Amino acid sequence: MTSTTTRRGFTLIEVLIALTIGSLVVLLAHQLFAAVTESTRHLQSARTRQDAERLATRWLEAALLSLEAGGPAGPFDGHQERMRFTTWLLQPGGWMERRTIEISVRNSGLVAVGTDQSKALQRDVHTVEFDYLLEPGAQSQWVQEWVSPVSAPLAVRLRLTRSDRVDTLLLLIKGRG
Repeated sequence: MTSTTTRRGFTLIEVLIALTIGSLVVLLAHQLFAAVTESTRHLQSARTRQDAERLATRWLEAALLSLEAGGPAGPFDGHQERMRFTTWLLQPGGWMERRTIEISVRNSGLVAVGTDQSKALQRDVHTVEFDYLLEPGAQSQWVQEWVSPVSAPLAVRLRLTRSDRVDTLLLLIKGRG
């Protein structure tokens, strides 16, 4: 009489293969989640940097739109590497105050320096070149210097040189006087 024995369970090799496949799945899942987390962190950092630069550009636009030249405000002093002017700036208390500010590159960034404060406008800027618009129209000319005790240019063009690119900003000025 022959007896048939039925085996129950797995062999050692089958268990080792199952553990190896399970370990690979867990390892790949961990690497996938780590990559997603790192990508999210980079994206958030880039978004924060872009938001800060956009807010700084809006601040600069507002400062140039409320610019004053001449009289008690003083002159508009624009050169290729910096510009200095008087403007009305919104204060933390909610009121506007007349401030003289200078825009230039300092410590690898475009900054606005006033009498009592400094504001970082753009980071990682190696050089800046300002150009000033003389007149409106198709044949308009940009000049590299505008120094006037009574007037301001129509617009300012900024070329910001960074390590990987050159950005150009075109900013309008409210009026000439």
